[in-house]
Amino acid sequence: MFDPKAIERIKALQRAWEADELRAFLERQPESRAAWRTGSGLPVERVYTPADVAGTGFDEIGLPGRYPFTRGPYPTMYRGRPWTMRQIAGFGTGEDTNQRFRYLIAQGQTGLSVDFDMPTLMGYDSDDPRALGEVGREGVAVDTLDDVEALFAGIDLERISVSMTINPTAWILLAMYVALAESRGADPNRLSGTCQTDILKEYIAQKEWIFPIRASLRLVRDMIVYSAERLARYNPINISGYHISEAGATSVQEVAFTMADAIAYVEEVTRAGVAVDRFAPRLAFYFVAQADFFEEVAKFRAARRVWAKLMKERFGATRAESMRLRFHCQTAAVTLTKAQPMNNIVRTALQALSAVLGGAQSLHTNGLDEAYAIPSELAMKIALRTQQIIADETRVASVVDPLGGSYYVESLTNRIEEEVFAILKKVDALGGTVKAIETGWFQREIADSAYEHARRRASGELPVIGVNKFVEPAEPGAVEVHRVSPDVEARQIARLRATRARRDNARVAALLDRLAREAADPTLNLMPVTVELVQARASMGEIVARLREVWGRYVETPAF
Repeated sequence: MFDPKAIERIKALQRAWEADELRAFLERQPESRAAWRTGSGLPVERVYTPADVAGTGFDEIGLPGRYPFTRGPYPTMYRGRPWTMRQIAGFGTGEDTNQRFRYLIAQGQTGLSVDFDMPTLMGYDSDDPRALGEVGREGVAVDTLDDVEALFAGIDLERISVSMTINPTAWILLAMYVALAESRGADPNRLSGTCQTDILKEYIAQKEWIFPIRASLRLVRDMIVYSAERLARYNPINISGYHISEAGATSVQEVAFTMADAIAYVEEVTRAGVAVDRFAPRLAFYFVAQADFFEEVAKFRAARRVWAKLMKERFGATRAESMRLRFHCQTAAVTLTKAQPMNNIVRTALQALSAVLGGAQSLHTNGLDEAYAIPSELAMKIALRTQQIIADETRVASVVDPLGGSYYVESLTNRIEEEVFAILKKVDALGGTVKAIETGWFQREIADSAYEHARRRASGELPVIGVNKFVEPAEPGAVEVHRVSPDVEARQIARLRATRARRDNARVAALLDRLAREAADPTLNLMPVTVELVQARASMGEIVARLREVWGRYVETPAF
């Protein structure tokens, strides 16, 4: 892309500059650090020139919507339409969260995103003793299809996309969503949205699992295959780097470990005899926007290029849609502080901007009060307005990949790609993703990175405004904290018991027996019987309990 003679002239100019102006200036005013690095620890040069990207052919950067998709998955990006603005919501009962959905839609939100409470995530009914005190606290409580009906009451599922943050019990939530749509007469092929589903990152980072790894992988496979056959516009999985990052991974590790998980899913589905181009176009990703602005932009660009090359070269995909990485992004909850919480608005705005400049397809901006509790309506509105200001006032969406061609961004994109492929090579040498999880390799890598980050933060080497720099006395009542109504648990349990009382319990029992039989045969897809179960008003806890009898539980080997 650059003339070799011109590159040599630039290098000579830089050497002369370093020996003259730079040397004289440093003698008068030394730099504040001996070495500069990105948040992931990659070295950062003082200045970048064409010499730093001279080895990069234009085909590696390319054009938007064209392989290897470095500059974006679509040719026009936000000039056609802005990214989907999703503010996640979930607390209390289905009715409670439905009210928050309606509020956010009225404020201009363009997609829904649902958080579920811990009993729902872990497959316990709300009246299970282990659910005591947790019902509706960290998300909305869902036990049966009746709860999903309340959750989406008055919302047209054919017109608005819905993202569900659910993993161990994801196949049940997808079955409920499909059953609800069918009960309303909706066309399944018009449903759009995403189920998070990514169970491997749970074993690696978030630690919310139920079944052994390979049984969980089978459920993911069943969801992907079922969706490929029946849900033309739906993303059955959001392969998630967000939680890997929040657990302490660097941005490079976030991409690499996420890609390792993605490889495992593609291998699992293709082993079932499904051609890669049949299901890969509906695979989606979920990344975080962290604090190092330029590294994050480069990270998103590198992730697209890595995925395109993996799909084409490793799996033999031929459709552009199979190689096109599409991702949802969320600003980094781990960066939010209780100290001086209004600073979180600024942090979130800059992180959101990096996601937009990096080409996100949808975006969630965190509330300023999330270090305290589930966001209040005011915090959610400010977070949504942050996205709207970026979209409508800054004009950064006018040009596709406006940082493309930056010597620094292109050089950093290349370096991240190289580091990611080096990690993937190591995972292959360890025997693949599942084997690396079972031996604790991912977990140890994250633990080491998290420790190093904590050490740098504690020492002040990593500044956190309001925490270890520009510290002020705490202000009582600095933010209004959202509180879940104390009667949530009683209301939720009452509905669950009423549902059990009026359903056909003999039919539920027969379907649970069928589920156990089909679960014992790894060639069968469990989605159809699960759809029938939720239609019969079987509860999530009943479905999970029956499968525990077949598959058992997963117990992690601790990694230190």
